[in-house]
Amino acid sequence: MRKLTYLAVFEPSDDGYGVYFPDLPGCITWGDSFLSAEAAAKEALGLHLYGMEKDGEALPTPAASPVLDPETAPGALVSPVTVFPDVVRNEMDNRRVKTNITIPAWLKELAEQNGVNYSRLLETALMDCLGLNQQPHQVP
Repeated sequence: MRKLTYLAVFEPSDDGYGVYFPDLPGCITWGDSFLSAEAAAKEALGLHLYGMEKDGEALPTPAASPVLDPETAPGALVSPVTVFPDVVRNEMDNRRVKTNITIPAWLKELAEQNGVNYSRLLETALMDCLGLNQQPHQVP
């Protein structure tokens, strides 16, 4: 299982810590305490890497030492943040999402009278239609 570690910069402020990753422009977050900023940094890193891979972008090699933004606040801390990209990808790809469908009113009423679970029915029908097995889809 892949494990990636990037250095994060935790900038103190009056209301918590801002976080950015010098190797990953645009990957930023915040927390009202160091611990909450650390947890937010892990989530932001995982989602940022997931998005990059989904878009076909190459992940940058983590730097051995960070190049801080010249405007970094005094007292900033640098700390490694580790994620498992395959775990994040599996969680994101298998999360439940809402979708709307349109069916005739009489069919909806009959289905509700018979206790039909629309989500289960649609999921099963789509998997059957696409020739997938009935087990939850796991990302290889």
